[in-house]
Amino acid sequence: MKTYFRLLSFAKPIEKFAIPYIIFTLLYVLFSSMVYVLLPSLLNTLFGNNAIDASNVTHAVKHAAFVKQPGWLDLSGWFKYYLNYFINTHGQWGALQFVCALIVVTILVGNFFRYLSARTMENLRVHTLLNLRRKVFNNVMDMHLGYFNNERKGDIISKIASDVQVVQFSVTATLQVIFKEPATMIAFLTILFIYSVKLTLYSLLVVPVSAFIISKIVKRLKSQAASAQQTYGNMISYLDEALSGVRVIKAFNASNFIKKRFDNENIRYSKILRSMAKRQQSASPVSETLSVTMISCIVLYGGYLILNNRSTLNGGQFIAYIAVFSQLMRPAKAISDSFSNIHSGIAAGERVLALIDEKPAITDAPDAKPIQEFKENISFKNVSFAYGEKTVLSNINLTVPKGKTIALVGPSGGGKSTLIDLIPRFIEPKSGEVLVDGANIQTVTTDSLRALLGIVNQESILFNDTIFNNIAFGKSNVTREEVETAARIANAHNFIIETEAGYQTNIGDRGTKLSGGQRQRICIARAVLSNPPIMLLDEATSALDTESEKLVQDALNNLMKNRTSLIIAHRLSTIQNADIIIVLENGKIVEQGTHNQLLISNGLYRKLIDMQTFNAD
Repeated sequence: MKTYFRLLSFAKPIEKFAIPYIIFTLLYVLFSSMVYVLLPSLLNTLFGNNAIDASNVTHAVKHAAFVKQPGWLDLSGWFKYYLNYFINTHGQWGALQFVCALIVVTILVGNFFRYLSARTMENLRVHTLLNLRRKVFNNVMDMHLGYFNNERKGDIISKIASDVQVVQFSVTATLQVIFKEPATMIAFLTILFIYSVKLTLYSLLVVPVSAFIISKIVKRLKSQAASAQQTYGNMISYLDEALSGVRVIKAFNASNFIKKRFDNENIRYSKILRSMAKRQQSASPVSETLSVTMISCIVLYGGYLILNNRSTLNGGQFIAYIAVFSQLMRPAKAISDSFSNIHSGIAAGERVLALIDEKPAITDAPDAKPIQEFKENISFKNVSFAYGEKTVLSNINLTVPKGKTIALVGPSGGGKSTLIDLIPRFIEPKSGEVLVDGANIQTVTTDSLRALLGIVNQESILFNDTIFNNIAFGKSNVTREEVETAARIANAHNFIIETEAGYQTNIGDRGTKLSGGQRQRICIARAVLSNPPIMLLDEATSALDTESEKLVQDALNNLMKNRTSLIIAHRLSTIQNADIIIVLENGKIVEQGTHNQLLISNGLYRKLIDMQTFNAD
């Protein structure tokens, strides 16, 4: 129940939907049950139980004029009053027309309120879905980067897309189960007791048996639903990995392996669905069989009482009683059918709430203040970092003055990317401080800190959108002139205008319609448009051919003008003009200085230079 009430909280303000739903449902139940009150009169009128001698009509009409009218709230009294009036004035045919017209009007009004209640419930369902999906997605977007390294992307997608969809029906189905169906059952039970207390008490003896059998059928649905959703998440993960790595899959002839892996999960998912369907679909036939059996028993018992003159019911009332009892099983059947949806919804809801309850490891301090501008320097004081037990950075002390270009070089695994990732707070140091203008970055708001930074990675991250929107990503009210200026600085304008639609060309999934160098220049143009005072460049040219590298390097040089820059360099020839070169090895700074100073010192930097020169030859 705790899970359900948490899910229901996403329907707030629920009274906006609950109050109209309750009113419309009660009116629907009232008018729909009235039909069964009118049914005996229809049958008795049709089969002549209310017929009178024609010679007494005149006397009856005169007598009817003096019959005392019932009270305003006595609906049954008013019905009998007018029924007698029509019988006495228009005969049985007129009375039959009156009863049929009244039934049609009652059904029409009842179904109108049924439509309004269903529409209200649908609005509640959509409203709940909107709030729940928004909350889940927002929470995922607020998570720290380390979270995504440990989670399957497909499982996250499954929770946001599929599980949330299941939850919405659970919430609305449960509301119907706890209100609409019980209200309908109460109305029908009231009518049954009015007809015959004795027969109704006998009839209700069989209901607990039916409820017990149905509960046994749906008992394992919740655990099966949880397994189904987990398996579905695995399938989505495999699908995402297959689509993302299709080039590698084909290159290594791994298509059959990927197909088999996906197929195994697909078969497992299908088996669970079949097992669930077997239980869900057996609930309805079983309940229907039980209801027919119960009705047959009532016909036998009630018929016995009537045939032996031991019942107050006449023929029309008994037929109406059977009709009402058959309808009593409809809400009972709806309740049993809803349990499968509810179990699936609760299982999905637990997965969704687990995602909502996940808290980001990196958040702003309660008293964090925005940083307005970059004035002096970035500094690292005794900074250490580790992934679990593995130390990546050890006691780093470094100052990056404003306006200077700092290059980070060294063997792979030395901690270069980790050092860069500390500045925008993608990760947090295990010990020590990272300072911007003397302020610990943990004391400033993350949004204001990242607004000072422009980041260009080795991997070009682009979106399935136009070139214009990729350059202007994350910004509103950007003009064509501003985007074009940024593209010119990034050496991207010339190739952009040669595409089929210029700046409005769609670049495909992750920019697959562009070459590596073109994608990288689009990313540089995006950084130029942001106009940040600090640039972080993580091996931005390492994956490019020589021609593309020159164009991108020129673009980077334009980007770094009059800015503070930290560069991770793969090709050391690109950073020889850096103001300071920092050499990292095994998480420690082993050398620093200018290109010429480091060459003279004849250390690790000189060794790396010689290795690249030898390989180039």
